[in-house]
Parts: sequence; C-alpha cells; structure tokens
Amino acid sequence: MLLAIDIGNSNVVWGLFQDRTLIGPWRISTDVAQPAAAYGDRFLAQLKTSGIEPGLVTDVALCSVVPSLTPVFEQMTAACFHRTPLAVSSAMDTGLTLLYTDPGEIGADRLANAAAAYDRYKTALIVVDLGTATTFCAITQRGEFLGGAIAPGLGIAAEALFSRTAQLPRVDFARPKTVIGRDTKSSIQAGLIIGYAGLVDTLVSRIEDELGQKAFVVATGGLASLVAPESRTIQEVRPNLTLEGLAFLHRRTLGRDKV
Repeated sequence: MLLAIDIGNSNVVWGLFQDRTLIGPWRISTDVAQPAAAYGDRFLAQLKTSGIEPGLVTDVALCSVVPSLTPVFEQMTAACFHRTPLAVSSAMDTGLTLLYTDPGEIGADRLANAAAAYDRYKTALIVVDLGTATTFCAITQRGEFLGGAIAPGLGIAAEALFSRTAQLPRVDFARPKTVIGRDTKSSIQAGLIIGYAGLVDTLVSRIEDELGQKAFVVATGGLASLVAPESRTIQEVRPNLTLEGLAFLHRRTLGRDKV
C-alpha cells in the first residue's frame, strides 16, 4: 500500500492507496509544534481503528507547503513505517512542462494537483484549489504548466472579517438560501460563499482569455464542494485530487504510470 500525505497549512490530509483505490482519506489539524512521535501515534491509531496493519505500507509519498514539517514527517514515516517518503518537487518528472519563471516556487500541492488533473483529462485545464489559500493553475492542452493565481482562502477572509470588526460574528460555512441576506449571519454567508464563487468565475474567465480557449475547470480542496454549486465555471469537483496526484507521481517515478 502507498501512504499518501498532503501537509497543508491548516490540515494534514492522508490516505492509503491499494493499487488505485483510495482508503480514507483522513484529516488532522496541522500543528508545527507537534513532534514526529505525536503525529506517528495519531497515524497508527487511525490505522488500528481501520483494521489496517502498519506493515502493509510499502511506500510513502508526500507533498508539503509547510517546510518545517517536512523533516518531521520524514522522521515519522521512518519510525512508524520504515520508509523514506518520495517528496514532490519541481525537480521530479511530473509529466508537465513547467513554464513558471522559477519552478522551485510552485507549491508541491499545486504540482500534484496539476499532474493528476492533466493525466486524467489530457486537455487544457484550470485547477482551482479552495483551501487555506485559493489557488488557480493553468495548464495548456500540450501539458504546459503556465502559472496561475493565488488569493486568500475563504477561511482567511472569514477570520479577518470577524477579527477586524467589532460587531460581525464568526459564522459557520453554509450555503446561503439567497444572495440578499435577511440577517447578519446569512449576509456574511452570502458575501463569503457566493462572493468566492464570483472570484473563481472571474479569474477562470480571465485565465481562459489569456489561454485563448475554453478550459476544463476542476476544483479540489476542503471548501470546493461548498463553493462549486454557486460557480458558473467549475465543471467537476475532485476532493481528493492532491492525494491522487501523489499516487500518480509515485507511479510515474517508478515507471508504472501506464499500469
């Protein structure tokens, strides 16, 4: 089994691949102060709950946008699974031509998303990741990673609204019934959810203008399923795209991407 780990700013999302079937995924809060042993205890406890022996893990792949946690998880996988993880970076063969000015600046999660999406659809793509940050990746029909856009995530916007105002409350993320909110809570939800759908649609439209063609738009990330129904441009939601990208890049590195 392949253990795939996506280390994000807010959450660590992980799962197991038996061939191409994902078991999980599971999610825990990201904590830069937590040592390798503590993460290991949580991983092993989840495997025990799921009836999976740690010895069944034969390989590990990870992507990380939290540099300080990368060695922590390397220590954890070595201690718990006796494996050295394959870490996603722009130096590896992703199946894409990276036309970013400095490919080393591309987030590992964005690389995993783009590689998995292009492998799946083989067409011009815009990948929207609605997580801590809202990111957009533009990929041409020839598999060229051009770049994209990065905006503050929905959670960051909501927290800023709550912390920087005296009277606006913190609200749960829920789809509003109407755009015209009839109370403060629904007004904030409308501004956040429908407002971010508008942000997505505008950036997708402008990216397509620069691509010179329509692109297939796929969304991922923890908030994708919330925003997608309000978007006019998102065509498919793949909540586990980053983990799928890790599995694809692992297969490709081992020369098994056609298996």
